Amino acid sequence: MNELVFSGIQPTGNLHLGNYLGAIKNWVALQHKYRSIFCIVDMHAITVPQNPAELLHNVRLTAATYIACGIDPEKNIIFAQSSVPGHAELAWILGCSTPMGWLNRMTQFKDKVNTSKLELKDELKKIKANLNEYHEAFFLMRSKKARALASIKKSTDELESLIEDQNKVEKAELGLFSYPVLMAADILLYKTTHVPVGEDQKQHLELARDVAGAFNRQFKTEYFPIPEPMMADWTSARVMSLRDGMKKMSKSEESDYSRINLTDDANAIRLKIQKAKTDTERSVTKNLGERPEARNLLNIYCALANIKVGQEVWADNYSGLSNRWGGFGDFKKALADAVVSAIAPISTEIHRVMNDTSYIDSILKSGAEKAGAIAEKNMREIKRLVGFPVV
Repeated sequence: MNELVFSGIQPTGNLHLGNYLGAIKNWVALQHKYRSIFCIVDMHAITVPQNPAELLHNVRLTAATYIACGIDPEKNIIFAQSSVPGHAELAWILGCSTPMGWLNRMTQFKDKVNTSKLELKDELKKIKANLNEYHEAFFLMRSKKARALASIKKSTDELESLIEDQNKVEKAELGLFSYPVLMAADILLYKTTHVPVGEDQKQHLELARDVAGAFNRQFKTEYFPIPEPMMADWTSARVMSLRDGMKKMSKSEESDYSRINLTDDANAIRLKIQKAKTDTERSVTKNLGERPEARNLLNIYCALANIKVGQEVWADNYSGLSNRWGGFGDFKKALADAVVSAIAPISTEIHRVMNDTSYIDSILKSGAEKAGAIAEKNMREIKRLVGFPVV
């Protein structure tokens, strides 16, 4: 079987319900159909400052979470990215044939990069002109003084925001800009054929496909297969914050009530579901297209209940769900039961596994040896293609 699945998650804290429904739950199913490599991408994590002790703890916690969710370390490779030097080696090789323009177009960076100093100067000229106009308005229209002041403040706030964005770009580390090439290397190092991705990760996989094609063309080879996406279903790809239905559930959001951590116990889960933001509409399922928080909670329920949904879940009468609950009180109880049933056993197992760090380290060591053997063999072939001496 030549098909191989590769995927990974950054070890930047507790994984949450969004990580489980959007990725890990799918991995558990895939491990029975494909050769699978599940990486802990700690090299990506250091694109922002990390406390070394916390990073090591989080690497172990992520490994424990993989295992607790049902990924079998005997059948699959679980390892930390930094343990296999081939990731960094291949990233350099691929980076030497990746155009800067491709990286400039990456979503996470392009908004900041596009704010040039020339644009800032143009904005400053406009604002100065506005200030002169408003200065005259003080004397001509004293009654509109408050409005003029508000307009001046808005203009200056916009300028400060633009300058802050530009400063962020100028101070950004190389790793933050070039990490998509490392991500491509992660995938291509193992000659991966399939990558599970959500909607927000498609752009990174497209870059990996472009980079693979560029390498193959440059060295007149078909060495790298072009990896195919394995798209998550519509529901699991969109697990949003419990505090804001327009934001994706995130480990970095300040409020812990915005997410269900996979380490949360049953009491914490029920409290977070109870406090989850809803709206004034009594019906759980009515006009969902205009109600992001209600839609998010319903999507979570459907994902856990294995109810396949798509855009049609926004309809008023979807699979009889509209008559299932009297209101959000009943619905939240049902949702809390579903989340507790799925997550509480995982939480218990994470805590059990984390009590034995020697076991986790042995899994990571074994996984690194297996991944390293594949990577070393492939890197020898890649170096021959490039023209490096292979010793």
